Amino acid sequence: MFCMYRFLKYIGWIMKRKFEFAPAGYLLLGLLILVAAPAGSAAGEIREKNVGPDLKSGWSLLTRGGYVHQMDADIDSGGSFSVNRFFVQGGPAYGFDKGAQISLAVGYGFDGYDFSGDAGLGGKKPWDDIHTLRFSAPLRWEMNERWTGFVSPTVRFAGEAGAEFDDAITGGGFTGVSFRFSDRLTIGPGVGVLTRLEDSVQVIPVLIIDWKITDTLSLNTGRGIGATLGPGLTLNWRPSRAWSFTVGGRSESLRFRLDENGTAANGVGSDRSFPVFGGIEYSFSPMVRISVLGGAAFGGELRLEDEDGHEITEEDYDPTGLLGVAFSARF
Repeated sequence: MFCMYRFLKYIGWIMKRKFEFAPAGYLLLGLLILVAAPAGSAAGEIREKNVGPDLKSGWSLLTRGGYVHQMDADIDSGGSFSVNRFFVQGGPAYGFDKGAQISLAVGYGFDGYDFSGDAGLGGKKPWDDIHTLRFSAPLRWEMNERWTGFVSPTVRFAGEAGAEFDDAITGGGFTGVSFRFSDRLTIGPGVGVLTRLEDSVQVIPVLIIDWKITDTLSLNTGRGIGATLGPGLTLNWRPSRAWSFTVGGRSESLRFRLDENGTAANGVGSDRSFPVFGGIEYSFSPMVRISVLGGAAFGGELRLEDEDGHEITEEDYDPTGLLGVAFSARF
């Protein structure tokens, strides 16, 4: 954990002095992080690393990433905003002979906000580009033929370009167990305990579900978009080896430190919503997949706080559309 923090701090030192990079520069930074950590499990991918097939010995590698455009949404107090979200994650995993697996996961997320308007929160333009770096070290092990345990410590930086790095660090972890009722159903409880910027510790209950309802239909714990947090569920239909169709929903929450030059100097911003989406995925092979998705974000809420976490304003925003693409590759 200390090494993760030191490496994050070094990356933050670079970002602090190079925050005038164009967005393409941060995209390059994300790709470099992905290459430097030779592909592996995505940080926070509880379902990917804690349920499913038997653990295999040896090395495995995984990368995933994508881009999502959140369309223009009106803010209740006035103005509007849109977001371009990019994320890339990767890292190696090693499976031991006795049914245990440890991974190192590295992730980078970019959330580019574009506020517009002359009134309300949109007119204040409270923040601009948000960058997220996350390191985690998931570990899971087979207790016996039916029970699997997991633990995943994590360290994360989330802040606007130019924000004080030390003031944007949070950490914590997830832990829990899963029980394999049959080859078709695995279920189990878990819990996440995470620190939050200028707020109390967050406790996130997790219910792991991997249910193969039929040979082509399954229900699973859902994934998020980028570096956000929150529970979700997806229903998947795979009529052939190559094609699958997905519908799902998930609670999304992004909380981050602001820079010293905005409306709330060194304050805290947050964006919460509940996206509902549908997607089409094509598998070039069992290991390489690409998908497109579309949907809408409901229950959106933006919050602006001062540097001590006291509320300045909290505004709802209208439902808005989502369009995106994603990929994953496992080796």
